Amino acid sequence: MPRAIRIHETGGPEVMRLEDAGIKAPAAGEVQVLHTAIGVNFIDVYDRSGLYPQQMPGGVGREAAGIVVAVGKGVRGFHQRDRVAYVHGIPGSYSEVRNVPADRLVKIPAGVSDEQAAVLMLKGMTACYLLRHTYRVKRGDIIVVHAAAGGVGSLLSQWGRALGATVIGIVGSADKAVLARKNGCKHVLVRGRDEIAAAVRKLSKGQGAHVVYDGIGKDTFTESLDCLRKRGLMVSYGSASGPVPPFAVAELVKRGSLYITRPTLFDYTAERRDLDSMARETFAALKKKWLKLQVSQRYKLADATQAHRDLESRKTTGALVILPA
Repeated sequence: MPRAIRIHETGGPEVMRLEDAGIKAPAAGEVQVLHTAIGVNFIDVYDRSGLYPQQMPGGVGREAAGIVVAVGKGVRGFHQRDRVAYVHGIPGSYSEVRNVPADRLVKIPAGVSDEQAAVLMLKGMTACYLLRHTYRVKRGDIIVVHAAAGGVGSLLSQWGRALGATVIGIVGSADKAVLARKNGCKHVLVRGRDEIAAAVRKLSKGQGAHVVYDGIGKDTFTESLDCLRKRGLMVSYGSASGPVPPFAVAELVKRGSLYITRPTLFDYTAERRDLDSMARETFAALKKKWLKLQVSQRYKLADATQAHRDLESRKTTGALVILPA
């Protein structure tokens, strides 16, 4: 019987259990996917910990790639043996087999591996919407990327450089600084060594950055605001250190009429045409070699608990994947 990671309560990595999934035939409008690669992301931690509430028992995981093994009634465009990938608003990709709404699936292009597709569905398309839609990065822009050696941060850095931006990466160690430079950061600041906001000001000749991409949250929020130039944009897209507490809107005025947004990939891909367009753009960036994917850790499904411990330790770099087979 297929297995899946389930949680019956929220909490630390220890609440995840490997259980029999009891998978049914796909319902109308669904496709059954045999997973070959599963992406591990910080949003999985939010789902597991209860930051993003869900009904119990619940699942974990939002992105995966695999092979179609069954198709529900009314589904068009997908057939058995098709290679597909998805990112889904409902957790549950930490599983061997899953029924997925057909309107959330995309076909994997030739030349793209299952591991690459699994990583690109959430992390890659996140980089896409942040750089091309939330703020349309152009040549000459100065952008700041937190966690520049991490899964999303490394892709933001690579793609930002390809678009002609000056990328200032922020990392947590000297070892990660080396990787961030390889990822396209022209300048790298190390937390605990550099005074981040002051250094960004100096590197931008006193102006500040056009946009800051901050997936850390609580610990870096004010610092990120201080990195911006007048009318700059603060993009808070994650909460690795915890959610940002309430703040006074006047803080934006004090720093020069700043803008702020808290986007999610699922709002940018809610319509089928937007999902298809963003997937095409993301796969194209890989084929153009704008993106080089680094899978730093691979885990068995039974080792999902360790994957979360490693991710939350902030010692990982690049992407983490689970290989269920």
